Amino acid sequence: MLEVKFYDKVADELLKFAVIIARTNGKWIFCKHKDRETYEIPGGHREIGETIYDAAQRELMEETGAVEFDIKPICVYSVKGRNRVNESNDEECFGMLFIAEIVLFEELHSEIEKIVITDGLIKDWTYPNIQPKLIEEAKNRGYL
Repeated sequence: MLEVKFYDKVADELLKFAVIIARTNGKWIFCKHKDRETYEIPGGHREIGETIYDAAQRELMEETGAVEFDIKPICVYSVKGRNRVNESNDEECFGMLFIAEIVLFEELHSEIEKIVITDGLIKDWTYPNIQPKLIEEAKNRGYL
């Protein structure tokens, strides 16, 4: 069973992921990875020596083709329980949730097959026990 929690702040070194709720012109943006049939919010691992903000910008550009955008942090989230990126049931893994408004895109050059821009939320989530909760928290905090 996965447990998702939200925090205002944690120690920077605990932040391993950046996930970005991406929008453009009032529509949602979701990514489809080449190796999966499901859709996800853009995001990924923080690289060594990278700030979490830089990781968010890089992941947004890589996964959506965004070249002009406004991005800001929402909150810290954690996931506890076994999933695709966490082998342990006991470890609490932390990430930073961001929101971005994309103004200009370029062609994708990454592991992402395509992006989908839609009026509503998708149904085929890659992480159905995590991603909808991130969007709900952004709504609860007044970002959506």
